[in-house]
Amino acid sequence: MIERREFYINGAWVMPETAQDHYVINPTTEEPCSLISLGSDADVDRAVAAARAAFPAWMATPVEERVALLDKLIEIYNSRKDEMAQAISLEMGAPIDFATNMHVAMGTLHLSTFAKVARDFTFEEPLGDHAPDSWIIREPVGVCALITPWKWPMNQISLKVGAAIVTGNTMILKPSEESPISAMLLADMIHEAGFPPGVFNLVNGDGPGVGTALAKHADIDAISLTGSGRAGKAVSINAVETLKRVHLELGGKGANLVFDDADDAAVERGVRYMMVNSGQSCIAPSRMIVEESRYDAAVETAAEVCNSIPVGPANEAGAHIGPVVNKAQFDKIQDLIQSGIDEGARLVAGGPGRPDGVNRGFYVRPTVFADVTPDMRIAREEIFGPVLAMMKFSGEGEAVAMANDTEFGLANFVQTQDSDKLKRVSRQLRSGMVEVNGVRRGAGAPFGGMKQSGNGREGGTFGMEDFLEVKVVSGWS
Repeated sequence: MIERREFYINGAWVMPETAQDHYVINPTTEEPCSLISLGSDADVDRAVAAARAAFPAWMATPVEERVALLDKLIEIYNSRKDEMAQAISLEMGAPIDFATNMHVAMGTLHLSTFAKVARDFTFEEPLGDHAPDSWIIREPVGVCALITPWKWPMNQISLKVGAAIVTGNTMILKPSEESPISAMLLADMIHEAGFPPGVFNLVNGDGPGVGTALAKHADIDAISLTGSGRAGKAVSINAVETLKRVHLELGGKGANLVFDDADDAAVERGVRYMMVNSGQSCIAPSRMIVEESRYDAAVETAAEVCNSIPVGPANEAGAHIGPVVNKAQFDKIQDLIQSGIDEGARLVAGGPGRPDGVNRGFYVRPTVFADVTPDMRIAREEIFGPVLAMMKFSGEGEAVAMANDTEFGLANFVQTQDSDKLKRVSRQLRSGMVEVNGVRRGAGAPFGGMKQSGNGREGGTFGMEDFLEVKVVSGWS
């Protein structure tokens, strides 16, 4: 078992002020796989003080030097990708091939994108030809708290850490206590890359403890959180006394609108996308809303595809999906599957319990419900598991209304071969992202949502802007 009780503060691994042991559970075996310590207010104070002391020099460091250090980090990260994949697979249950090819690869993608766009980013420029003596300066916010979830550890950490680095901010990372080992491994890499002490700090902890201390801390200028709506509300409340900038990337309940002119692969594509990462993705297309002329065939296809998706141990090679992250998540998903049955949805694949022949590990059967109505819990709540809810619509207006009938607004999906329709519908969908016909977003595209899916954007220049203040200086010559 891995034992790592230290925190990374001011360029060194240090013991916590007070011991608070926490076991990380391997979701494949339900046994402890690592032992860490949860931090306290005193640990947060130490990390914030280090970040505050490092900020003036790091802010003044030329962007070329910051990017050079990031390039060094990327080189180290890629050389240790197998080690990182093993950590992610162990602590949150991603199958090892998926951990390597997706989880780890997303970290490389985001860090490399930040290095690229930072080189061409305009940090200082005149307001315009009409006012050449009014100078616009984009400068770092200051000391930033970064709170990340277990679902996509390196994806979310790299989106925040990479943006903070190139914009000249100093930071304190609080990774999820469910997936801390991958974050601590990244801290080792940052140390190896030679970042100045205090630029990056890491304190493990839970939301009520370290999360609250970070949100309330008067010497933190901004907080960026990816997590649940509950966590986002708690952070916002705790941050209000100091009026710090708050950036939130929260939950989703994506609608996948399948029109009758969608391509033949649209339904299968939607089911497989839903099951990625065992359904533990905030952008998962968890509501498949199908035009009625195609609905019955779509249900049949969805059931066949779902039944073909294998489930297996995270440490084994293959294209299967793994367990969900922990018992609390397993129990929540089981409760929602049962609610779908109790509320009258038609179960066409999967269902309650573990897959056949499995009696240990937090495995969930890939599940599809048909004839779901908008009032059912499985249509309204974010399940965060491999569960698809299928519904039907009779016209374009009804499809848009059904998609928008949610408190969330992160990602929606449109399947149609009609160019005018896809543009018309995409404009009406109230979400920060719309994916059409399986075409994924480009590198550096803005990631974020509307409504209770949060605020702000991550990725590329959009993610950099959330870590920058805009200053105007008049009389510049």
